[in-house]
Amino acid sequence: MNQPVLISTALGLSAPDVEALIQGATIAAVAEIFLDPGQEFALYFRNDFTPQRPPESSDQPTEVAETVKIVAIARCEGCQTITDRNSLSTLSRLTLWSLEDLEEIIEDQGAIFLAHLRVDRLSEAIALAFHLPTQDRIGTPIALPVTIAVADSVPVLSDRTFAYRRSQLEQFLLPLHPELDALQGAIAQLARSQPTAQNLDDDLQQFLGFGNPVPVSSEDPDLTWISTIAPVGHSQDTDGFAKLVRQGLLKLGFSGPELLPEFLIAGEGCDFYCETPYLMVGQCKAKNPKTAIADNPAQLLTRAANHLGTERYERAIKWIVAAEELTVDVLNVAIKNQMNVIRPETLQSLVHLQAKYKGSVDLLKLKQCLRQDPYGWADDKVNSYIDKVKESIELRSRIIKLVKRHLENARLELAGVEALHALYVSSYPHHFIALKEMHEILIELSSPLTGYLGRIKGSDWHSDRFYYLRDLSL
Repeated sequence: MNQPVLISTALGLSAPDVEALIQGATIAAVAEIFLDPGQEFALYFRNDFTPQRPPESSDQPTEVAETVKIVAIARCEGCQTITDRNSLSTLSRLTLWSLEDLEEIIEDQGAIFLAHLRVDRLSEAIALAFHLPTQDRIGTPIALPVTIAVADSVPVLSDRTFAYRRSQLEQFLLPLHPELDALQGAIAQLARSQPTAQNLDDDLQQFLGFGNPVPVSSEDPDLTWISTIAPVGHSQDTDGFAKLVRQGLLKLGFSGPELLPEFLIAGEGCDFYCETPYLMVGQCKAKNPKTAIADNPAQLLTRAANHLGTERYERAIKWIVAAEELTVDVLNVAIKNQMNVIRPETLQSLVHLQAKYKGSVDLLKLKQCLRQDPYGWADDKVNSYIDKVKESIELRSRIIKLVKRHLENARLELAGVEALHALYVSSYPHHFIALKEMHEILIELSSPLTGYLGRIKGSDWHSDRFYYLRDLSL
């Protein structure tokens, strides 16, 4: 901690409860009275006392001073008053107490005061001797004889983990994966002394839906060579351009040994070819200032068709990436045989988009785009697809900002789907989206693989709750 925390009140709990709190197995404690949010306490084992009796010869009345061991400090973040007996079975599964213990508490007190404690573990225990009230019971705050200053402590749980556990208690939500929840808690403790366990802890938190987002590199190093696609395409470096085109296709998600930059398809009449995720074949032509394209479509039609066979060739997506102009006859051949001719700048824009926003280019949707008219020069339809992808990214960026702004303004930790949708509709009336689509986008943004938002899963999609993690920069 940067500044010492001054603690003047203590909270005595049973040894198992304190141990569970400092191990991160729970964030809840049953208090004797309602605890106000913001109160800070020294935690000690209420049943771990060593009496220190005065000498028998003393003329003073016999009193017993107790030595208590303070092992952690805790801040009350909230206190639930539970009176509904129907909720006790779920509460038992979310805490360390048996159903019988909870029923006994509610029978005795009329209510359960469930304190949500944010615990910091001390590097060294502090022993204090003082007189405890004779009527003191477990879970009752008492005044310390002296104020203690705590400057060296470590949070037991991260902000995200604590928020996740607290949301479970507040909404009585049972974990979807109790075994993984338990494993994550054990791994989190191991990670403190074994740094190699931290990656596994991060992965488990991401899967369970409350971990910190995976750090994302601010700049893809491939952007350097991607920016050379168009310039090399307008040079006379035919081989260099062919290698860059294949690299670009690999970056988009096409795969196959034929796309490796060093691979050459000698005598086959095509410069690139692959079968995953679908059959694709094509040629590229760097700029030659003296000629227009005279034979590329014809070569692709005859030689590649012979190589693939007529049926497979007709199924294949056919590309020509060319910096040169097409003659009228060549253009007609390309159109008649459903060939897509694009300029190097268009391919560069497509690959650049994929590098900036990984996974944004959907190859199946791109296939639909390339399967539609017009054929021949296809820059307009490919650029139209690029614009749609950018609009989709902008929409997601707006939603992330909206979640962040709403939580900050309302001073909330979580926000529901319907509240966010209503806020979006009022904020962006000219960009309407349906409630169900809003939820689908929120789910996408809260995936561990994206990590822009976090999600606490509800009983159905209407009760899902979301929180902000990081921005989507445009």
